[in-house]
Amino acid sequence: MKLEFYDTTLRDGAQSEDIAFSLNDKLRISEKLDEFGIHYIEGGWPGSNPKDLQYFKEVKKLSLKNSRIVAFSSTMKLHSDPDKDEIIKAILDANTKYVTIVGKSWDLHVRDALKVSLDTNLKMIDKTIAYLKKYGKTVFFDAEHFFDSYKNNDAYAKKVIKTAEDSGANVIILCDTNGGSMPYEVYKTVQEVRKTTKVKLGIHTHNDTEMAVANTLMAVQAGCTHIQGTINGYGERCGNANLCSIIPNVILKMKHTGIEKGKIVHLRDLSLYVDEMANFKPDKHKPYVGNSAFAHKGGIHVSAIRKNAETYEHIKPELVGNVQRVLISDLSGESSILYKAKEFNIDIEKDRKLVKEVVKKVKDLEMYGYKFEGAEGSLELLMKKALGIHKKFFELIGFKVIVDKKEKGRPVSEATIMLKVGDKIEHTAALGKGPVNALDAALRKALYKFYPGLKEMELIDYKVRVLTTKNGTGAVTRVLIESSDGKRTWSTVGVSENIIEASWRALVDSIDYKLLIDAHE
Repeated sequence: MKLEFYDTTLRDGAQSEDIAFSLNDKLRISEKLDEFGIHYIEGGWPGSNPKDLQYFKEVKKLSLKNSRIVAFSSTMKLHSDPDKDEIIKAILDANTKYVTIVGKSWDLHVRDALKVSLDTNLKMIDKTIAYLKKYGKTVFFDAEHFFDSYKNNDAYAKKVIKTAEDSGANVIILCDTNGGSMPYEVYKTVQEVRKTTKVKLGIHTHNDTEMAVANTLMAVQAGCTHIQGTINGYGERCGNANLCSIIPNVILKMKHTGIEKGKIVHLRDLSLYVDEMANFKPDKHKPYVGNSAFAHKGGIHVSAIRKNAETYEHIKPELVGNVQRVLISDLSGESSILYKAKEFNIDIEKDRKLVKEVVKKVKDLEMYGYKFEGAEGSLELLMKKALGIHKKFFELIGFKVIVDKKEKGRPVSEATIMLKVGDKIEHTAALGKGPVNALDAALRKALYKFYPGLKEMELIDYKVRVLTTKNGTGAVTRVLIESSDGKRTWSTVGVSENIIEASWRALVDSIDYKLLIDAHE
């Protein structure tokens, strides 16, 4: 069955808490959705704010190849003339061929929210759709709260659908607006509606019971061919149906068509891009597109996937643009170490004694507080040191960090460092916003003349976690550092009862790793 996908990230998704897309964000996301092959992009509600109205003007300047832009609005106001209705005027001003009109289908909403009679609501739906059809619009009708309506007053719910169909709606979308329906309810309801409705049916679900994706799949199974949702499941309250899960489910699992498989390989990129535009940190645990979606930590799992990935992976991660990952921890066995060694281009397959030594070293360090699953730079260095193939780029002679705080003014941190590179000794100092920043600055300053490539490198994240509390301020501390040189990003770890010492270890690994990769280029 051929499906069509309708994205409402820019309207419904933008109602998510903490999201505020700029006009430029919306235009850039539109281009990305078009590139991916989404059929319809709901750009916004032109009658609700100036930014959305401006979007419909600016989006016409884009060279979209696959997507059609849709303007969203509600039915006309009570006792209004369509020719003079402000809502209708705004939707026409958007000047799109495709429009979506949301109308009440639940009698409770008609009485308590609109405060009109049930017949009046039907007339508002009829007049709005019929008027837009006169202007040659393709009309999608969102039957709001349809599943709640059908459970409570199926006769009226059917009247709403019949009115929209008779008025000329091209697609009727059944909405689970409160997100409270169960999959078996959705399946049964769609089946029944499908029997009496001639136009194309669509599905629009919310995730208040964690059922939005499941409800969408059951609606498709029952006959819906128009699917609405948002990228990453953004939306009001608990979110909307997540297209990043729905698309691979219906295409790869249910064997429907609609998005080319060659496009689906860019699904993870699309997910990350929209997260970036929303200024959200990507959820690593999201199905299909998350960093952890195909990550393996248990030794038994890793042993199995090295023989056959299907043992613990439901699809090939490459199909959705993801990759298989193996995480190293105290749960790791020889298989995990061998997997990572191959990833790092380290050949230790035949030296099982060395493999056992590395496994023991990892487990001992993790017992102390190290965490290598988030610090693969440190893990690669550990392996190469164990093999004796790691070059020592510099040697610390000593460092001192001073924090000077007077009664007035901010604290001033200064780090002095002495180190040896080859047969030369470098002694220097630097100021910083804090002791770790000062130490980082002094270390780099001392090394720049020997390794100028370090100037490309910057520390982009610094995390501190206190691992025990029984020793108070003397507790064991773990420091994770993320660094980048603009081309690559890597993470390193350090652990100590002294936070400066823990930071130093992570910093040294970070710089060591940069020098290591530069040496092999």
